[in-house]
Amino acid sequence: MFILNQTTSIANQFLADLRNIDRQQDRMRFRRNLERLGEIMAYEVSKSLTFESHTITTPLAQTEVKRLTDNPVVISVMRAAIPFYQGFINYFDDADSGFIGAYRREAEGQDLEIDLDYLAAPSIEGKEVLIVDPMLATGGSLLTSIKHLLVNGTPKKLHIISAIAAPEGIEHVKNNLDLPHEFWLCALDERLNEKSYIVPGLGDAGDLAFGQKL
Repeated sequence: MFILNQTTSIANQFLADLRNIDRQQDRMRFRRNLERLGEIMAYEVSKSLTFESHTITTPLAQTEVKRLTDNPVVISVMRAAIPFYQGFINYFDDADSGFIGAYRREAEGQDLEIDLDYLAAPSIEGKEVLIVDPMLATGGSLLTSIKHLLVNGTPKKLHIISAIAAPEGIEHVKNNLDLPHEFWLCALDERLNEKSYIVPGLGDAGDLAFGQKL
C-alpha cells in the first residue's frame, strides 16, 4: 500500500487545502487541488507499470528512451472523481477511460445500500486498471463498481486510488476482492463515524466540487 502523505512534499499542502473548511468555500480551488493530487498519484502509479526501450531521433542523434509498454485503463467513479480523474488523464494521455455512476443510498432505519446506474467502459481484459475514486469509506461502492466492471474482462491488476481512505474500507475490500490489486492513497485516515463518513476526512467531495445534490 502506497500512502502519499507519509512523505513530506507539496502534496501535503494540496491535501490540507482540501480538508480546510475555510478553503473549501472556493469550489474551483477544491477541484484544482483534487486534479493536482491526481497528477501526483498518476506519476507515483506510473513507477509500478512496465516500460520498454524505444529508439527516437532528436535533432542531433538517435537515442534510447523508455516508454510505457501498454497504457492503463483509467476508471472514474462519478461524480466526485471527475477532477481527480482529470489529473490522471493529464499524465496518461493515451489511456482508454471508463465511467461508473455508483452512489450510496441512505434511508433512516435501514442499512446503507449501494446503487449503480451507469457504466461505460472499454475492455479491461489483461489490462492494468486504475480505479479512481477520491473517497474510500466503507468500500461498498468500490466493490459494486468492480463487480459490474468485470463484465468487460479480467484485468491483469487493479490499482485502487483514493485521496482519502478509512481503514475499515481498506479491510473490507481486501477481504472481498479476489483479484490482484494494490492501494494508492494520499492519506489513510482514522476511522468511519456512525454514518459511515471518514474521520477526519473532508466532507462530501462531490458536493464540494460541484454543489449539493438533491
